[in-house]
Amino acid sequence: MTAVPQERWKHARAAVLDTGRRFDSLVRSTPDPAAMATAEWSIADSAAHVLSIATLCLLLLDPDAPPPPVPGLRELLSATNVDTVADTNSYVMRHLPERDIEVVRHDLQTSIERILLVTRTANPASTVTWLGDAQVTVAGVLAHLVNEMLVHGWDMARAARLPWPMPDADAALFFDLFLVDMIRNDYGALLNADVRMPKHRIAVRFRSAHTTTAILELHQGRVEVAPPGGPYDASLTFRPARFNLMLFGRISALRAAASRDVVVGGPRPWRLRAFLRVVHMPNNARP
Repeated sequence: MTAVPQERWKHARAAVLDTGRRFDSLVRSTPDPAAMATAEWSIADSAAHVLSIATLCLLLLDPDAPPPPVPGLRELLSATNVDTVADTNSYVMRHLPERDIEVVRHDLQTSIERILLVTRTANPASTVTWLGDAQVTVAGVLAHLVNEMLVHGWDMARAARLPWPMPDADAALFFDLFLVDMIRNDYGALLNADVRMPKHRIAVRFRSAHTTTAILELHQGRVEVAPPGGPYDASLTFRPARFNLMLFGRISALRAAASRDVVVGGPRPWRLRAFLRVVHMPNNARP
């Protein structure tokens, strides 16, 4: 079982509460919920999507939570991989049609309160079954929710021309507690095995001022967390908030590199491209 440091667990819980309150304030402050936050989703749609994520978190964390009215949801989640997340999102959103911004706000805050309540005495290193049958720690579920609020809040704030701070320390929870720990436990079928795999081993070192340095290794079609201090081909030094925006398609890799939010180095940095072809986040050409 992956160990979750107590201070990181406390940070994850505090970040859910703080980001949830800021997200609610942002939604309340938007002058026009019908304004487009992304190419396909309005501000109201984006807020409803975050509510759907919180609802999924509750379904996984709370045995007493009623399932949402989405036919075949568990089977759909099990079959989802990183390249079909957009289709899963669209399907879920069609079956959760509430867009009244006040109702969505209320339901999201209620869900966040319930998530924090039911996990108050939970073991943060215990796992739940995630998309693609991946195994994600309870701490990772909370880190994922924080990231959803931060990234979609960024979309909404841009549309409404409102400020939206993204603390790097909070954004870093996604890398440490969700991504790395999921790979360390079992990422199931979440990464698409049908993409073209490189023939040789590729190891990439990830480091920032807010995360534990990790080396992720891709070899023979599988991704593993390599022992610390080992050899690597490429290195990524990053600011977590901007790195997450890049991972989820909000800013380009060129823009992130130009502003030095992401710095690429290492003895064979050209291998990073093949690595990211396999190890990537959902394509957000659609939300």
